Amino acid sequence: MEIYQKKLQEETVYLEETIDLIKRELALETTALAGKKARLIALGKDMWENTVHFSNDFDRLPEINQYLAEVNNQACDYGNTLKRIEKYSKILGTPYFGRFDFSEEGSTEREKIYIGLCNVNDSKTHKIAVYDWRAPISSLFYRFEVGRASYDAPSCTISGDVWLKRQYKIINSRLKYFFDSTVNINDEILQEVLSRTSSAKMRNIVKTIQKEQDLIIRDTENELLIVQGVAGSGKTSVALHRIAFLLYEGMNSKVDANNITIISPNPILSRYISGVLPELGEENVDRTTFDEIAAGLIDGRMRAETRNEQFESLITSRGGEEEKIRRQGIELKGSREFAKILDRLIQLYERRLIAFEDVCFDGKTLFTRHQLKSHILNNKIGMPLAKRLQRLENKILEKVYPLRKIRLKRIEKVVENSDGHDMEVRSFSRLLSLKESKKFLGMLRKFTVVEYLDLYKLLFNKQELFNKLAGGLELPGDIEQAILRTKECLENGYLYFEDCAPVLYLKLKLEGADMFSGIRQVVIDEAQDYYPMQYEVFRLLFREARLTLLGDIHQAIEKDADMSIYDTAADIFNKQKTVKLSLNKSYRSSFEINTFNQKLLKGEQDFISFERHEAEPMVVYKEGPKQVDHAVENDIADYLERGYESIAVVGKTWEEAKSIFAGLKNSVHIKLVSANSKDAWKGAMVIPAYMMKGLEFDAVIIHGASRENYYSEFDRKLLYLACTRALHRLTLYYTGEKSPFL
Repeated sequence: MEIYQKKLQEETVYLEETIDLIKRELALETTALAGKKARLIALGKDMWENTVHFSNDFDRLPEINQYLAEVNNQACDYGNTLKRIEKYSKILGTPYFGRFDFSEEGSTEREKIYIGLCNVNDSKTHKIAVYDWRAPISSLFYRFEVGRASYDAPSCTISGDVWLKRQYKIINSRLKYFFDSTVNINDEILQEVLSRTSSAKMRNIVKTIQKEQDLIIRDTENELLIVQGVAGSGKTSVALHRIAFLLYEGMNSKVDANNITIISPNPILSRYISGVLPELGEENVDRTTFDEIAAGLIDGRMRAETRNEQFESLITSRGGEEEKIRRQGIELKGSREFAKILDRLIQLYERRLIAFEDVCFDGKTLFTRHQLKSHILNNKIGMPLAKRLQRLENKILEKVYPLRKIRLKRIEKVVENSDGHDMEVRSFSRLLSLKESKKFLGMLRKFTVVEYLDLYKLLFNKQELFNKLAGGLELPGDIEQAILRTKECLENGYLYFEDCAPVLYLKLKLEGADMFSGIRQVVIDEAQDYYPMQYEVFRLLFREARLTLLGDIHQAIEKDADMSIYDTAADIFNKQKTVKLSLNKSYRSSFEINTFNQKLLKGEQDFISFERHEAEPMVVYKEGPKQVDHAVENDIADYLERGYESIAVVGKTWEEAKSIFAGLKNSVHIKLVSANSKDAWKGAMVIPAYMMKGLEFDAVIIHGASRENYYSEFDRKLLYLACTRALHRLTLYYTGEKSPFL
């Protein structure tokens, strides 16, 4: 005890010195910020007074550009100073959380390395008081026990010995206690963190990053990183910390927040994770969903079903003929074979279906249809068909109107918006009347414009065409009804969700994909939910990007998934360096809840539960829905009294969730969660099971766990998904006969 008190005194002194240093640096940066702001304002005023604002004097442009460059530099410097002030202010209460002592090979000096959210440097001595958790040397804290260790520095690998690992509990700038750990991150800290109630937003995990998680976070070698992780293994948290690490590394590789995107399974999870990167001191990166990508590219040309709407449709069809037809269509349109059908369709279209005509003007034939076709088929550089057709149209228009190169927008103005006063319009009208112009352009557009939606409709309009293109391919059994149903939907201007990926694939193959050319890192969460066709779309959209895929094959709902989905994704992306890693230890739920959840699965999985013990899950019978409502009301009151901050009452479908909400809203304060909900995730809420992906709650209550509700394999997966969201308490109520999975 005497030794501990002596060390505690030493650590208290270091903490006080570090806090004093942060305060000094904060004061210096704050003073500097005021000066930089004044200079920036003065520079802007000087530029306004000493440069012209509207001028045809091109000799003055270098002067103006010089001012603008200086203003941009000053603004950037001001912004960087402001970020440092924000970081120092954020860590003042807890400047660090760990320490290790390290001596390099061949040296007897043991350096004390303190680890925190960001670097703390003494601007006078240039000594580092605290290292950023992402710094290369900090990996020793997460990956090694006391003993031999090494880390990858920018120029080489540095080996040596770790002599001590220590962790701290610091609150409001005061050291509560510390302890030395010998194996990775000590269970004591992890137990404390995992025993907390959930928060309204996902928290950072820098204090408890495990060795296997750190390997994923710091990987920079591989172009494609695939992670299979069990429920509660921290996949999404690891992904976000990986982004924070890549942004830290980006200071060298010039990757910033604009070069990274996260693809989440639904907008709810996208909003839930929004606070992690700012908490780590980084800018938020773009977060999107496949729904949003599809909506943006289709641009309102058809009403597209969302992923949640597809789930709702599959669940409510309840094993009938409609569900069978729908699933056949989903399997077909999600397959790589269907991508081959679309490739064949494009090839057939450009070789045989484009209705080329001879182009005649002023009594002369400018191009024969054979010349036009030859021009299109001559594609040595792999230009998309739509761009080749556009180039052909421009070539024809230049021939007709040789005075200058006419762009498409100008021609459209001629034939559609002419008021007869525009000089170019008048010049063009000398050659063609407005009526003739429209006729001529209309003739061109018959073969110089390709509509991806029309081409997709053509595939389903003619069964013989579909059969011809599918020749030699292995397709799902009876797909005739699925084809017919798709044709009906397309005619009504409606796209099934499973049609969105093939339509995007067709569009991108025909028109090219330049809209995400600046993206260099992509994180795809819940990777098991995507079909090969969707991965084909991602490949086209993010050609130059590195990718991180995180998923759990046991959380795929509407399909049977195994490890082969990752092999398929790797084959589609075809990156030179690919690695597949596993996270098999679950940290979210208590040991008792994890044990219960494993029994819900059809087969066994490689699963290790962190041993945090709490109450056993309860499966409770009630006579009817009203009795269930009353029990749920009591549970909510009890859980809130215990300090639990988030309680999910789960319905199987959206309709069931609305019904549950209606039965509870007059008795307890409760919210109904929809795909568009933006509320903080606190208090009691009713939510459909399929919207729970990636989320976690202190307590989960399954409202109707009866055989009638959960009986199929599809239902089993829904039930498993919902139950794995619980941290501390799990209760399942049923009336009649309970689900056979319980």
